[in-house]
Amino acid sequence: MEQIILYHGSNQTVESPEIRISKFHKDFSWGFYCTNTINQAIKWANRGGQTSCVNFYEYTPDSTLSILKFEKMSDEWLDFIADCRSGKLHRYDIVEGPMADDTIWNYVNDYIRGMISKKQFWALAEFKYPTHQISFHTISALNCLRFQKCEVIYEK
Repeated sequence: MEQIILYHGSNQTVESPEIRISKFHKDFSWGFYCTNTINQAIKWANRGGQTSCVNFYEYTPDSTLSILKFEKMSDEWLDFIADCRSGKLHRYDIVEGPMADDTIWNYVNDYIRGMISKKQFWALAEFKYPTHQISFHTISALNCLRFQKCEVIYEK
């Protein structure tokens, strides 16, 4: 089976990933978030103002899990993120797709509140750089990850 390297930006080494439930609803709901783009992980790591590190994981996909994958931003992606950000839960083990970064999130929030239409959202979001995230929502999903190493990031 194919093995993929994923990254998780943090302020600490995360050898044993966990699903943490909080009041804050992320793009794909509660879960452990990684990316296949090291620069994205570095951005995540640099958010806290403390030690910045990137954790490396070997990801072995498991076809028996329930996986939702968005290849690109789409109406279905927007609706899914709007639902998750509004606190609705889903039954997927793993969700993968583009990320609603801070700028995109403002547009998603406006869409959720009914302040802009989908058409207006897409006009605003059209020229944003591509991002990637993959979130693990169950213990079975987390079992697909194997910690490799953690590197402290010195660039801010």
